[in-house]
Amino acid sequence: MTSIIQSPVPVIAKVNGFAAAAGCQLVATCDIIICSDKSKFSTPGANFGIFCSTPGIAIGRSVPKSRAMYMLLTGEPLSAQEAYESGLVTKVVPAEKLDSEVNETVEQIKRKSRSVISLGKEFFYKQIGLNVIDAYRLGEEIMVKNINSLDGQEGINSFVEKRKAVWNHK
Repeated sequence: MTSIIQSPVPVIAKVNGFAAAAGCQLVATCDIIICSDKSKFSTPGANFGIFCSTPGIAIGRSVPKSRAMYMLLTGEPLSAQEAYESGLVTKVVPAEKLDSEVNETVEQIKRKSRSVISLGKEFFYKQIGLNVIDAYRLGEEIMVKNINSLDGQEGINSFVEKRKAVWNHK
């Protein structure tokens, strides 16, 4: 799970079925989660005498406390729509559109600077555990680093010049 968080590239979960226990943990750990309307999500361990403690780490950081506790204590599954409304998944689409939605999301990300995406992902996971004052301090440092990078300068110049950016990914 930590390798997903530490990966310099976005990790997208594509779910078209039942994500339970560690599968639900895996989904909740991913950066973007796209699922079909047929998907369900659960942490059923309590039903079998094993509390889903490690899945609860990812779930508890993805959804509000009361929804996480409902999932962990009852073992009852969430529908795709409930998972979306809780913030567990990013997008719900009809099953027949799942592949195209994931591909479109990947293409959107690929059009961005790899170095900026990597920098942003790393920053997001660092700041999330900080208090708000320290998060803003770190954000200021990262913003200056980003603006002074080659792709940061290219982005600013392309905006001012009203042209498409040409990323060098550095």
